[in-house]
Amino acid sequence: MMHAPLPLTRELVLIGGGHTHALVLRRWGMNPLPGARLTLINPGPTAPYTGMLPGFVAGHYDRDALSIDLVQLARFAGARLILGAVEGIDRVAQRIHVAGRVPVAYDLSSINIGITSEPPDLPGFAEHAIAAKPLGPYAQRWTSFRDAVARGEAVPKVAMIGGGVGGIELSLAMAHGLRETGARPEITVIEHAAALPGLHARSRAALLSEMGQLGVTLIEGIAPVAVTADGITLSDGRKIASAFMIGVAGARAQGWLGDTGLVLQDGFVAVDAELHTSDPLIYAAGDCAALPTARPKAGVYAVREAPVLAHNLRADLTGGPRKRYKPQADYLKLISLGGKSALADKYGGRLQGAWLWRWKDRIDRKFMDQFAHLPQMPAPALPREAALGLQAALGDKPLCGGCGAKVGGDTLGDTLQALPRNARTDVLSQPGDDAAVLRMGEVTQVLTTDHLRALTEDPWTMARIAAIHAMGDIWAMGATPQAATATVILPRLAEKMQAQWLHEIMSSAAEIFAAEGAEIVGGHTSLGSELTIGFSVTGLLDRPAITLAGARAGDALIVTKPIGSGTIMAAEMAMQARGDWVAGALLAMTRPQGKAARALGGAHAMTDVTGFGLAGHLLAICRASNLGAELNLRSIPTLPGAEQLAAQGVRSSLYLQNRALAADISVPANPRTELLFDPQTAGGLLAAVPAVQAGAMLSQLAQAGYSAALIGEMTDTPPIIQVFDR
Repeated sequence: MMHAPLPLTRELVLIGGGHTHALVLRRWGMNPLPGARLTLINPGPTAPYTGMLPGFVAGHYDRDALSIDLVQLARFAGARLILGAVEGIDRVAQRIHVAGRVPVAYDLSSINIGITSEPPDLPGFAEHAIAAKPLGPYAQRWTSFRDAVARGEAVPKVAMIGGGVGGIELSLAMAHGLRETGARPEITVIEHAAALPGLHARSRAALLSEMGQLGVTLIEGIAPVAVTADGITLSDGRKIASAFMIGVAGARAQGWLGDTGLVLQDGFVAVDAELHTSDPLIYAAGDCAALPTARPKAGVYAVREAPVLAHNLRADLTGGPRKRYKPQADYLKLISLGGKSALADKYGGRLQGAWLWRWKDRIDRKFMDQFAHLPQMPAPALPREAALGLQAALGDKPLCGGCGAKVGGDTLGDTLQALPRNARTDVLSQPGDDAAVLRMGEVTQVLTTDHLRALTEDPWTMARIAAIHAMGDIWAMGATPQAATATVILPRLAEKMQAQWLHEIMSSAAEIFAAEGAEIVGGHTSLGSELTIGFSVTGLLDRPAITLAGARAGDALIVTKPIGSGTIMAAEMAMQARGDWVAGALLAMTRPQGKAARALGGAHAMTDVTGFGLAGHLLAICRASNLGAELNLRSIPTLPGAEQLAAQGVRSSLYLQNRALAADISVPANPRTELLFDPQTAGGLLAAVPAVQAGAMLSQLAQAGYSAALIGEMTDTPPIIQVFDR
């Protein structure tokens, strides 16, 4: 017997995608807890594995090799992923403040946000230098600098603030990486105290020897006092000339932790042996946490905390007993020496050689492989006895969300054509128009409705997409959005969570509508098996509506957004899309089109590119206008990753029905062509505009921030689309 999804009753929120939380997510995906909704909040779609950073800097790994894809990991765990920066925690209201959105509610939370290595209050550092942590900005700046050195556009001089083990290891990696470009680097490490604290004497001597061989200079016992565009000034008056300045000056906690009211230790969140903070509803782990017994900031502790944290979070959600974390007194330090050689340090012993680097490489790759190759979890079994055709109806992949879950164009069109027509004189629109055009006295109003099956686990983001999608028909007809009513189907939730989810959805949508001059005036809600959000929207016309039927031969065709969102989100459901591709698609879908519609106000015909794909919606203009069209395939903008995924055979659920339109479309055979039939959610506007105005319109669109493009023209031929790959 098949059962409805179980209700959600608790909100577990993980702040930060550090090593500990990444492992917790993996464990959760293999054994999710019924009734708990898991959320991860992180500034970006990936999290760095710092153990491979020196290898990346030295040139042994590419950037992707040390990135944990949090989008894929969240999908595997069935978790909501919020891409945003946490700014604080209201522990009384149990709300987490995230930049740019309403606070996120939690019943239980955990913090694993890492550290920063930016020196505090050092004049000029923020303007001219970069901290090694967080890794993302540093990796980008280092890559640009190394490439500039390789081209002869930058001198290979580096100055580093911080002479701990991590800093020295990074200096050796930079020396090796710059040597690989053919340069002779000059690298200076500045440490205000004694360098390499906590390292045993034999290991320290070996590292200093390696530095000498690679031309890395160490200055100890002298503090930096200022950073300028061309170097670092020291307390003794010397200036170290440099083209690249970096800070690795120890570990510092992120500033917002100080405003949480949690007990801190040197700025880090104090935790007990169970990894609990001073608040019983909040845990902390990794470098941002201060353990009861002082330990250095090292990834080995974060990794070994994961099983305990995962167990204790589950225990608190179910009422079970907790476990204690017992950190080891010392740990094996495997330190890269720039090239493919490493040094091992533990309990005063030292080993060195290429075999140690190979061992470290295996350890690091094994850690990352568990995220790159997530286990295939079995799908729910079908009942032993079922009606014929059930397996075929389910298909071999999950049903897409957004417009990918729509009914096909032919099915919808045949149904609408069969409906009786009333001869009302106040209904001005024709069958097939994007929206209803209604005359009410002196006022002409546009009415449309649309709803979407959720394509993201985040109701806030989904509400923005649904609101923008619903206004597409209003914009396409040249109207100004006026009012909206909402239709929201929530999954089964505890009553408290119903209120929280609705608040997120309606606040998010209201913000989008208000920015376009419209107002949400009401709506309806119900409970169902999954989240669905829709809006009925009215708009006001102060000119004749722009319809599908007004295109003229010679009109230029302009599209305002790149295509490919259906393919990317289909791949995301199958954990085949890179996190940055998914983030890019979501960003495109949450971009309103009001300014674009105003820039295209002189269009002869216009529509929004949604479920039937660019080809299907252009064909609708062709048929209504009784004209043909030519498209230049290479001019059509696509979302990053979309063409690559199409080449791999990734298709949205609605693709096959859209592809059936190919009888009236002449297309070359290549992956980019397939994106013409890709269903778009909250897609761009497609306009047939006077050719003489196209240049000015494109300039206006570019100034407004749109990735608009001239992609073809209308032709005085039968309603067939010719696609050229040139």
